Amino acid sequence: MNDAVTLGEGSTPGLTLAELRGSAKRNRVESITKRVLQSASLVSVVTSVAIVAVLATRGIGFLTEVDFSKLTESGWFPRSGRFDFVTIIMGSFWVTLIALAVATPIGIGASVYLGEYASHRARRILKPIVEVLAGLPSVVVAFFVLQVLQPTLLSNLLDSKKSLFAAGVGVGILTIPIIASITEDALASVPRSLREASIGLGARKLTTTVRVVLPAAVSGITAALIVGASRALGETMLVTLVAGGAGGAPRSFSPDAAGLTMTSAMANLARGTDQVAVSGGGDLNPIDSLYLVGLVLFLARLLLNLAGDRIVRRFRQVY
Repeated sequence: MNDAVTLGEGSTPGLTLAELRGSAKRNRVESITKRVLQSASLVSVVTSVAIVAVLATRGIGFLTEVDFSKLTESGWFPRSGRFDFVTIIMGSFWVTLIALAVATPIGIGASVYLGEYASHRARRILKPIVEVLAGLPSVVVAFFVLQVLQPTLLSNLLDSKKSLFAAGVGVGILTIPIIASITEDALASVPRSLREASIGLGARKLTTTVRVVLPAAVSGITAALIVGASRALGETMLVTLVAGGAGGAPRSFSPDAAGLTMTSAMANLARGTDQVAVSGGGDLNPIDSLYLVGLVLFLARLLLNLAGDRIVRRFRQVY
């Protein structure tokens, strides 16, 4: 059989089948690359499943060993056998809420200015400055809150130097560049024709931005807020240093008191192997409670991401 591929009667012979198959060496490289990438994807999936499985197994195991009364006693003092999840869940709620209250107006305002009002030169200078906040270590921001913001601003509002409110402000500072960056990308994806049509009808720049651009980018802005909330919910070091709940915290529904979040509770209990080994009464080891806290934290972020994905799909506009 002739391996040449002809283009028609009277035409010269084209490529052979062997030439169409390509270089054997190149095909081997492509096959190896595909398998390596598949293996990397499989490792990430297996690792995620393993983490969730361990959290679920050990967390449920802890629930079967601990008395239910210890889960409802006022205050989170695991080394004393008091595992009040309301305390750390409320702490996480307050820190996340305050962080979003700080970061949302500043982040969206910065993105609107950079995307709609700033000149090319100003944008080139200001955008890296905003994004520098994302690279700051959380311990540096914690020191800034304790040594600068607390004495100058927060001392007039709070009775104690360390509180959930101060931690929320610090986490909000860290969340600003995340919301600003994602929101700016969402604004940039809005077609210029919408802006030109609004201005052509006589609308001012402010009206165009508020009534046209922001509504058109609402799905991206929602995604930015969801990512910011996840960032705030997962912050550990800053909250551990600023919230003031070292070793434990009484139950409080007010953000102006010292407290713990789920992540800071895990950090406080896990630091120092000698402290982890302390028994919480009987054969119950308080370190086992961390698996349940981790499981609750995982479920909270999962629900947050699912809700955000649903909202984004609900309001997404394709241009």
